[in-house]
Amino acid sequence: MHMEERPVQKGHKLVVNNRKTSLVTGVIDVLSFDLNEILLETEQGMMMVKGTDLHVNRLSLEKGEVDLSGNIDSIAYSEVHAGGKQGENLFSKLFR
Repeated sequence: MHMEERPVQKGHKLVVNNRKTSLVTGVIDVLSFDLNEILLETEQGMMMVKGTDLHVNRLSLEKGEVDLSGNIDSIAYSEVHAGGKQGENLFSKLFR
């Protein structure tokens, strides 16, 4: 009997408390961050968090976890694109 191999998709979870703090799991990389915008590559695609006074309090790429704080105004996802930077360029165009 031949077993078909499928890529294992890891979990991704986003927990937001009162639009102030959040925990994100399934994080592959933090591409950029400042006080108004954080761009993450997750198992479910590119994720952009916008707001004010945003901070990355804890980052563990080994566990795939990020703790964020600040005033969260929006969270948006886009598809994962091969080549890494292509996804970032798509987000840059969408949010200018």
